[in-house]
Amino acid sequence: MNIHPSAIVDSNAELAETVEVQAFSIIGPHVKIDEGTVVGPHCVVAGRTVIGKNNRLFSGAQIGVLSQDLKHKSGLIGRTEIGDANLFREHVTVSACTLTSYDEEQRVTSIGSNGMFMAYSHVAHDCHVGSRVIMANCASLAGHVDVEDGAILGGLSGIHQECVVGSLAFVGGLSRVAKDVPPYMIVDGNPAVCCGPNTVGLKRSGFDVAQRARVRQMFKLMFRSDLNTTQALHEIENTIEESPERTHFVEFIRQSIRGITK
Repeated sequence: MNIHPSAIVDSNAELAETVEVQAFSIIGPHVKIDEGTVVGPHCVVAGRTVIGKNNRLFSGAQIGVLSQDLKHKSGLIGRTEIGDANLFREHVTVSACTLTSYDEEQRVTSIGSNGMFMAYSHVAHDCHVGSRVIMANCASLAGHVDVEDGAILGGLSGIHQECVVGSLAFVGGLSRVAKDVPPYMIVDGNPAVCCGPNTVGLKRSGFDVAQRARVRQMFKLMFRSDLNTTQALHEIENTIEESPERTHFVEFIRQSIRGITK
């Protein structure tokens, strides 16, 4: 292992042979880090944190640190799980889960693989972030937020507690999101409203012409017709051919607790 002499790595931490820890970083006793991960200078990796392969933490990143939640019981150590090949840029913060008793071992803050978390972005306690997610500078998730695969959050955007951001959705910069963001859609504003399908993002993700057309139809029925949500879902199921994107869109909205951003 390539560990700088000024770094502090607890003797109980489990680091793979090819892990690099740069100057003045601190690795806690319950941390596990897999092959190829680079921990940059002045970083802190704490809590019961598991980090996968080939991640990179830039200067000042704080991963698995104590949640910013007054309900967390003193003495309990939160959990964080991170996949492979993520980039955590300067001063990113990822909080461990909040624990209020010894009976909550199922709780965890989790991040998938191949994500990019730009400078000063924040993932709060008990969030679940999928793979290929991009959070631009200063984008912030409050506690218990779910972000599905491929979503993009613009700079300085804020996501309210308990919200869900759907797969391949795009949240515009400076947006305030207080309801769920449906899959495949662009939302923007304060408060955020749905502006249309994320056509460019869908094309980049391999959606063909027919798939993008179905998403546009779903957008028109849900957001630009005189139908209420229940009626729009019924019309989508009756008029748009069955497909994975239709199934996911309909199920997402039906399962929404906070309601969807319209």
